[in-house]
Amino acid sequence: MPHHQLIVVGGGLAGLRAAVEAKAAGLDVAILSQVHPGRSHSGAAQGGINAALGNNPDGHDDTPEKHAFDTVKGSDYLADQAAAIQMTRDAPGVIFEMDHWGCPFSRYDDGRIAQRPFGGAGFPRTCYGADKTGHYLLHTLVQQAYQRQITMYVEVFVTGLVVDEGRCRGVVAYDMIHGGLEAFTADAVVMATGGAGRIYGNSTNAIISTGGGAAMAYLAGVPLKDMEFVQFHPTGLLTTNILMTEGCRGEGGYLLNDEGERFMARYAPKAMELAPRDITSRSITTEINEGRGIGGADYVHLDLRHLGAERILERLPGIRDLAIHFEGVDPIEEPIPIRPVQHYTMGGIDCDVDGRTRLPGLYAAGECACVSVHGANRLGGNSLLETIVFGRRAGMAVVSDLEGGAPSGDAASAGRAAVAALESRVRDLVARGADGADPYAIRAEMVATTRDYFGVFREDAVMRTGLEILRRLKDRCSLVGLRNGGGVFNLDLIRTLELEGMVDLALCVAEGALARTESRGSHARTDFPARDDEKWLVHTLAYHTPEGPRLEYGPVALGTFEPQERKY
Repeated sequence: MPHHQLIVVGGGLAGLRAAVEAKAAGLDVAILSQVHPGRSHSGAAQGGINAALGNNPDGHDDTPEKHAFDTVKGSDYLADQAAAIQMTRDAPGVIFEMDHWGCPFSRYDDGRIAQRPFGGAGFPRTCYGADKTGHYLLHTLVQQAYQRQITMYVEVFVTGLVVDEGRCRGVVAYDMIHGGLEAFTADAVVMATGGAGRIYGNSTNAIISTGGGAAMAYLAGVPLKDMEFVQFHPTGLLTTNILMTEGCRGEGGYLLNDEGERFMARYAPKAMELAPRDITSRSITTEINEGRGIGGADYVHLDLRHLGAERILERLPGIRDLAIHFEGVDPIEEPIPIRPVQHYTMGGIDCDVDGRTRLPGLYAAGECACVSVHGANRLGGNSLLETIVFGRRAGMAVVSDLEGGAPSGDAASAGRAAVAALESRVRDLVARGADGADPYAIRAEMVATTRDYFGVFREDAVMRTGLEILRRLKDRCSLVGLRNGGGVFNLDLIRTLELEGMVDLALCVAEGALARTESRGSHARTDFPARDDEKWLVHTLAYHTPEGPRLEYGPVALGTFEPQERKY
């Protein structure tokens, strides 16, 4: 049974940065990942990473405090302000560190890192590497992990936590390469598994973004925070939901309706196409609902033609390739058909600015966590920043917490018990076999329900219908069958084991959204269109029970910035 001082679950930016930090301090660190870290979903981020460097000619007066204000305003004042300030103060150092480690940022002629405008920002503060920023950052950190000889268990599917005497002591996992179930024990575990986009049927997220880390923590008794806040990116490709980066609009792209009108003038006359994502997604959806989609259909145009071939080829080459190969449109010659699609999970595992959760020994960082720096709506460019800032801080916290030595207890015995419980569960699934409920039918109905009943706009009666469907699906999960419980690369086993956790997360979204009788950030209710600070300036905390999530509420950490109406 492998044992390490620190196990990091997930090989994306947050997990890698936590592992690098802890390894540099001398800890024995291992990364467990479903895919090779270089294929983690962090690499799909395109447009950039925010920091108040002041390199852009229009951004010389930028400061971390101004970055924090934009972040808090963008969050519709649900972000914890001390956490947002911590992130923006750490941001410049993060950029310089990644630069010195070899990240190939785009640059101005004088050698400084280039910065482009992004939605909801008062200054152009988004550092970028063409339109492949996440890819460049990810591979920079993969190199750092290899340089430090961090142990990596690749193609290992983690499915549960090992908890003993109220402390997280490791994880239990399925080894895809060799087959079989195994426990990996540790003195501490950092959960860095990314978002839960795949609980929606119209997501930009990779197939591995199922929210597994959040589901495991939830089942172990750690609350999930603010799960009703789901970000819809304004510009996903019409037929595939593939992301068209906010950098398209940061470089000057237009959003056009069927009348050829730059319709954002109606909704955000100052910011136009660079309004925050929640406002822009609602604006596009309104245009479509009112019949001004292209040809009356359910999409509008993202027009880059006026930027010219040279600028598109230099700054948006990946976008051009994606549009050509997946939509059959060359943006140099034609506008791109787009519509809002699910993109980001603002909610996640409740933790502090150092990644500590309520379960001793368990830490969380990145999109699976909720610090909260994004509140009700994340600004573009802040997610890549969050992964590295809080991945690093989680790694530092583990080092600090383990300075006194390993915690007492028999981790190996707890690990064996966890494996035995998982083996028993798999045997039960196999015993039902083809006579059991079809996990793929349940998944298909779940992702259609979240898409259709908990989308850009929400309303009581619609959500109640969706919630009842999800509750029925939860009941059916206990009847699921599995035809084959063994072997190598058993994706049927993986998809079946992760299903119930996905339904649990969907229920957290649904219950939280139905209970929150206001509109705030990405949570837009047609029956409660106003923000209600008196009642709802609070975080939602969802606790696991066999009957479904139990909701409690906690205070938002205010301070520097007084809540005000959002205008752009």
